[in-house]
Amino acid sequence: MSAAANPLRGEAVLRIGGTAHVLRPSFGALVAAEAELGPLFALVERAADGRLALGELAGLFWHCVRDRPAELTREAVGEAVVAQGLAAVTPALRMLLGQILQGR
Repeated sequence: MSAAANPLRGEAVLRIGGTAHVLRPSFGALVAAEAELGPLFALVERAADGRLALGELAGLFWHCVRDRPAELTREAVGEAVVAQGLAAVTPALRMLLGQILQGR
């Protein structure tokens, strides 16, 4: 559904229901994630300490789905994370967290 991810923008790909979706940590996406999940720096610290909750991970991904189709649900994002396993989605998380810390 989405075009290829641009790693120079901190984008990553997450497969949801067999479709590749680009995760883009845009300003709007990160503001929405922060409003729900709390300060982003604290989120990064929890991730670094291995204390990032599954709901937080899914929430960050949900807010960062670029051009999110209307039929895509947050539950589908969470189920995709569970189906693939944490090891498989860690590269996408690492890319997003790196972008949060470093910017462009």
